[in-house]
Amino acid sequence: MSTRVVVTGLGVVSPNGLGTEDFWAATRSGKSGIGRITRFDPSRYPARLAGEIPGFVAEEHLPNRLLPQTDRMTRLALVATDWALADAGMVPEDLPAFDMGVVTASHSGGFEFGQNELRKLWSLGSRHVSAYQSFAWFYAVNSGQISIRNGMKGPSGVVVSDQAGGLDAVAQARRQIRRGTALIVSGAVDASICPWGWVAQLAGDRLSTSEEPTRAYLPFDGEARGHVPGEGGAILILESEEAARARGARIHGEIAGYGATIDPPPGSGGEAGLRRALETALTDAGVRPEEVDVVFADAAAIPELDRTEADALNTVFGRGAVPVTAPKTMTGRLYSGAAPLDLAAAFLAMADGLIPPTVNTEPLPEYGLDLVGPQPRPAEVRTAVVLARGQGGFNSAVVVRAPR
Repeated sequence: MSTRVVVTGLGVVSPNGLGTEDFWAATRSGKSGIGRITRFDPSRYPARLAGEIPGFVAEEHLPNRLLPQTDRMTRLALVATDWALADAGMVPEDLPAFDMGVVTASHSGGFEFGQNELRKLWSLGSRHVSAYQSFAWFYAVNSGQISIRNGMKGPSGVVVSDQAGGLDAVAQARRQIRRGTALIVSGAVDASICPWGWVAQLAGDRLSTSEEPTRAYLPFDGEARGHVPGEGGAILILESEEAARARGARIHGEIAGYGATIDPPPGSGGEAGLRRALETALTDAGVRPEEVDVVFADAAAIPELDRTEADALNTVFGRGAVPVTAPKTMTGRLYSGAAPLDLAAAFLAMADGLIPPTVNTEPLPEYGLDLVGPQPRPAEVRTAVVLARGQGGFNSAVVVRAPR
């Protein structure tokens, strides 16, 4: 029997709550973190709304020496890791360095850091560009800085598959635990709300241009017009169930199954791969469709993609047969950080016996979904599925189970 891999620590940084408790309290009550961008003047851009994290002051959480060498996303990731380790009751110094690793995901790297250094290059000259530009923008920088800060020298890496990356990273982490690593820090945090990052996101032609926060991000709705981006995510601490129980750790839940596929080329006529990813994850977990208590949807808010997701769910579970939720309607799509945040929400839902709401959206009956919202739904949640899709055809699904 394969080693059971469990999550013992959660660290959350979200537009509607800084820290796990604040995030969950806001999510339960349907509080949104979406609003007009404040980190730069968005008036010249067609999309002007985002899920920004308010009240985060890096100097209150990190040593001054780290600030000149880190982008905002890395600062958030380091703090989320500190919180996750504390939640797990783990002190890195107590474990051998090569028994701990870091596997995170990234969508765009440290865009804001890179933008600031390019501005210096253009306006002041090359001698004013920070030496830290050589790595602070890079996709793998969060994994690197987390490993350095915590003395983790075991298996590490980064996954780059857009929105699906957060689940792919957790799956890679599970694989390393099964190979014998004692502890893996995983998940993802993204933050790319700056002019350079914004232009890059606009190029994907999937951003909502609505200026009304409650009508901008409407997955499965007849007025769906694209998504609202956001910053943040979640960091998870993974270890074997045997080790966690041996040290008396609180277990949030198990990473029970995983599946991933790539869509066929556009125009080829092939079937989208989301259904197969979902079925693979259920098979990997040994879970029957009727045993799933809730699905955390990818919720693209693009009519064609919403239809594909609804079709996959209806094919696997039956039309309207499983509750579906999209709490990311309160945060925006956090790119690689979105699905790890959904994993955290799934574990919190298991502990509290409720399914978090989907706000603002009125699902079209033709989708045939039992979409939860705008109020949380009391329910026993023992098994949940989290779905994520990345631009370029990435599809990932993870099945999580409540502690035994």
